[in-house]
Amino acid sequence: MIFSQSKNYYFLLIFVALILSGCSRKKEDAKSDIEILLEKRYEKLLTYSVDSLAFPRSYSYKANAIKKVPSKDWTSGFFAGNLWHLYSLTGNQDYIEKAEEWTAFIEKEKFNNRTHDMGFKVYNSFGNGLKIKENKRYKNIIVESAKTLSTRFDENIKSIRSWDFNKEVWQFPVIIDNMMNLELLFEATKISGDSSFHKLAVTHANTTLKHHFRPDNSCYHVVDYDTLTYQPRMKVTHQGINDESSWTRGHGWGIYGYTLAYRYTKDTRYLNRAIATAEYFLNHKNLPKDGIPYWDFDDPAIPNAPRDVSAGTIVAAAMVEIYGYTQEEKYLDYSKKVMTSLKSPDYILAADFDAPFILDHSTGNWPKNDEIDEPIAYGDYYFLETLIRLKNIN
Repeated sequence: MIFSQSKNYYFLLIFVALILSGCSRKKEDAKSDIEILLEKRYEKLLTYSVDSLAFPRSYSYKANAIKKVPSKDWTSGFFAGNLWHLYSLTGNQDYIEKAEEWTAFIEKEKFNNRTHDMGFKVYNSFGNGLKIKENKRYKNIIVESAKTLSTRFDENIKSIRSWDFNKEVWQFPVIIDNMMNLELLFEATKISGDSSFHKLAVTHANTTLKHHFRPDNSCYHVVDYDTLTYQPRMKVTHQGINDESSWTRGHGWGIYGYTLAYRYTKDTRYLNRAIATAEYFLNHKNLPKDGIPYWDFDDPAIPNAPRDVSAGTIVAAAMVEIYGYTQEEKYLDYSKKVMTSLKSPDYILAADFDAPFILDHSTGNWPKNDEIDEPIAYGDYYFLETLIRLKNIN
């Protein structure tokens, strides 16, 4: 009788433990409201209709409409890149199918020699596709694009020309953003074995290293070179509030650009450059507590100036990689802070907002009053990339 009671008591304990275990599992498996909201935003990208002339770039609140651009626009590769990223995060095959459709529309850009934005367009689309699965055609497109980009390199100035417009003002403009396009060149060498692409990227990085940064480790947006003396003739801005200001997205390009240059070369000058500008960014008196920067640190309207989510996500993505090289927690802490700040209804678009974007409050071109405090595709791109990088670390 005593044995029977003990046996019953034993089974009762097991039963209670199983119930509690099931409750615990249900609690762990339950998705938070923010995770559910993010999934609904992700689905908005999946359901956006495929159109070769309508890459979604941003959403205009003034026009109450999606700003759509053709493949030649510098931002065209971000939407396809977002779809590739979403497959990496979710494992949902539907994102691959949609990414392949959008990516195919960018192929013709491999011959477009009127722009330096080959990396933004081609590598963000075809390059991210290659990270998901082997594709010989994608590799050939990247190499062909690198050949086209190489035609914009000047042997005397030792840099890749950024823009062809404003010829009455500039002779040979090079912008800090151009550092981001070097990844395409580095990868083209890995794919083809042709070292000329790698050497060209290194030469451009060295020229930018020499002329684009101020003594306080901030950076200029545009350096214009004299086509006769091959030396800088102007150091100005095109998107900052003034020539000497700290346009935050430009600083993001600089930090990220030299971090990726270090990845491919292991030249410590590049990592040191990325770290120095990252420190300038992190320690700036006008960096808000939530980590999401104002569009320009020197806007006199601060704290009422527009934020730029895209600048924050670019820097966050770069700092995860910097952490990987330095093991200094402060860089990882910034990235996590930005992700925590952005994973809130203050930044995530409402579930029923009908546009293929995830985050609000990016700033495109303040001097032209264009894309101010709006959802922009590249803000989403580096947000998703940061999530992937943090996931890989964990």
